[in-house]
Amino acid sequence: MKRTTYILYTALLAFMSCDNASENDLTEPVIIDPTVSVTYTDNIKTIIDNNCIVCHSNPPVNGASTPLVTYDNVKDRVNNNNLIGRISAQAGEAGAMPLGGPRLPQNLIDLVVQWQADGLLEN
Repeated sequence: MKRTTYILYTALLAFMSCDNASENDLTEPVIIDPTVSVTYTDNIKTIIDNNCIVCHSNPPVNGASTPLVTYDNVKDRVNNNNLIGRISAQAGEAGAMPLGGPRLPQNLIDLVVQWQADGLLEN
């Protein structure tokens, strides 16, 4: 009887601790209005400030090669250094950013892609 109670308790505990939430479930979806362009100031700066500035400050630290503190810095990295490819890479792949951290949520990557499609607008 004791063994059965233990097995039931363990199974119940294991079942209750399971969760199917993924990182995408924990972030708000970004709805991109096709009539409104994505801009650096309104949309992209926050993503960069929250995820990249730790290393890509001015001067860069922790082995980062360039700063990403201004519109011109970020625009240049999108155009000349495959920034979108680097943030789109899976964690652990060569060149993936943020270095050593989890991959950005897909909704934020999509916003950067849309910014490029809209012409890399500043304001």
